[in-house]
Amino acid sequence: MAGDIDVGPRSRPIVWIVDDDASSRRAFARLIRSHRLEAQAFAGPGQLLRRLQSGRLHCAVLLLDIQLGATTGFDLHDRLTRMGVSIPTIFMSGHDDAATRERVARAGAKAYLVKPFDDAALIGAIEVALEGCQVRRS
Repeated sequence: MAGDIDVGPRSRPIVWIVDDDASSRRAFARLIRSHRLEAQAFAGPGQLLRRLQSGRLHCAVLLLDIQLGATTGFDLHDRLTRMGVSIPTIFMSGHDDAATRERVARAGAKAYLVKPFDDAALIGAIEVALEGCQVRRS
């Protein structure tokens, strides 16, 4: 699958939002766009994986909810890693515990946000994740 992904230049970085809650996706996308960044929201991992297979992969950050119904954000992140795709990732969750924080750290996340979080925390985390903006494919 990684062979189908083309890494190329982009005029604006993009934030890919994966959250199974529609109102959260809309709110995050509005906030991100208000800061002159592009945002694309996905209800689940399958939608994002289809997007990655169907087009070019550009400078991106992944805003990834940990609880996604039948699967988890960790499962999606692991699958991307197996595909050879490395995207700066910000994990978010409404359920915080030591095991989750440890798994987020092992995944190499750029940030971990516990819901509810304020707008400044999200934008700050995105800015940090965009430093040296690149998406790598092995």
